[in-house]
Amino acid sequence: MTYLIYAAAALAEIGGCFSFWAWLRLGKSPLWLAPGLVSLVLFAWLLTLAPLDAAGRAYAAYGGIYIMASLGWLWLAEGVRPDRWDLIGALVCLGGASMILFAPRGA
Repeated sequence: MTYLIYAAAALAEIGGCFSFWAWLRLGKSPLWLAPGLVSLVLFAWLLTLAPLDAAGRAYAAYGGIYIMASLGWLWLAEGVRPDRWDLIGALVCLGGASMILFAPRGA
C-alpha cells in the first residue's frame, strides 16, 4: 500500500511541478499554475498517509519512487525514452527506498 501512496504522490508532485515548468519554460499561460498548485497540495497530503513515524524517513523513502515516476514522465509525457543508465540508477534508488521502508528497526 505504501508504494501506491508514493506512486500517487509522485504523479501529483510531477504534475504540479510540470505546470510551473510549462509556464516558465514552455511559455504556457499562467492559468497552468492553478491545477499545478492543487496537484502540489494533493502531493503533500498523500505523503502524510505514508505509514512511517518520522517525516524525514517518509520523504527519503519516497525519493526512490519519485525517481522511477520521473523517468515514466520523461518517456510518456515528454517522448524521451530512458536509457539503460537511467533505469539502472532508478533501480538502485528504488532498492535504497525499499531498505528505508522495510528495514527492521529495534526499539
